[in-house]
Amino acid sequence: MSAYIDSPRRAGNRPLKGHCILSHGFESGPDATKVTALAEVAQRLGWSHERPDYTDLDARREVSKVGDLPARQQRLLGLARAAAARGPLVLAGSSLGSYIAARVSLQVPVAGLFLMVPPTTMGPLPGLDAARVPTSVVMAWHDEVIPVAEVIEWSRQRSARLLLLDDSHRLSAHVDASARAFAELLESL
Repeated sequence: MSAYIDSPRRAGNRPLKGHCILSHGFESGPDATKVTALAEVAQRLGWSHERPDYTDLDARREVSKVGDLPARQQRLLGLARAAAARGPLVLAGSSLGSYIAARVSLQVPVAGLFLMVPPTTMGPLPGLDAARVPTSVVMAWHDEVIPVAEVIEWSRQRSARLLLLDDSHRLSAHVDASARAFAELLESL
């Protein structure tokens, strides 16, 4: 398992505001465009960050069509527990990464959540649930994988900030808009 992790202190030796764990989507990776953009935002705003690599678990198709989701969640849980012990923690993710970030937030104290195109259901697994913390959701109007109406309703029930974009599931036309929404969440904490 590899991960991209930044240095523990910002330039000028100023203390960090906290730590962000940025989880990529299924069949993506820690160097994916969206999580890389979020990492740049975190760094600029004084947060340390890491981008775990789940590609080995995504490849385990003998477990399910989306790989070994329980192991993916356990990997994030271990990282999140260690990070939360050091200070404020924000979990962020895209698609499957947002699902596990939300689920892990129920087990670890987090300061905030940033969920891009989050699946509200995952077959026989529990539905999307998350800690009641400041939450920002980015969703695509034309998502071909996740029903937009379900994400709107989930966000409404939680009074989460919701950004709806004229895009598809990958949000590839709105990486900058997603990064700005993440910056707004971090700046509000």
